[in-house]
Amino acid sequence: MPSSSSILLVDDSPGECELFRQALAQSGYKGRLDIVEGSRAAMSYLNDHAQNDEPALILLDLKLRGERGVDVLKQFKQGARFAHIPVVILTSSDDTTDVRSCYQAGANGYVVKPGQFDDLVTLSLHIWKFWLEHNCTRRIAASC
Repeated sequence: MPSSSSILLVDDSPGECELFRQALAQSGYKGRLDIVEGSRAAMSYLNDHAQNDEPALILLDLKLRGERGVDVLKQFKQGARFAHIPVVILTSSDDTTDVRSCYQAGANGYVVKPGQFDDLVTLSLHIWKFWLEHNCTRRIAASC
């Protein structure tokens, strides 16, 4: 895994965030996981990080308190500065309308959270292995 690889998790549930942090650790992830609660915090985080320190992946919960995750996704994808960062929706919703609207808004992936912790560990392994080790973004395409 490249040393600059990090994940930004946008989720407003401290319990869910801690479960995901533990699942990542158990899956062998050694990178940085930063967590923010909503769109303002996420945009502030992204604006505060230099291009060489931006996250390699954004995981976005669809059901944020007081916000629609698809609107947050649109904010990420509308500006040229952040549009290249892969955004994967990580949510409990398997509603086809949600799936369709997220892909139409520019989501790079849509993953439904499993109900069992062991399955979350497996899922987190697949997520970071694919998006951080195998996937090439414009930012790192020269080294692929």
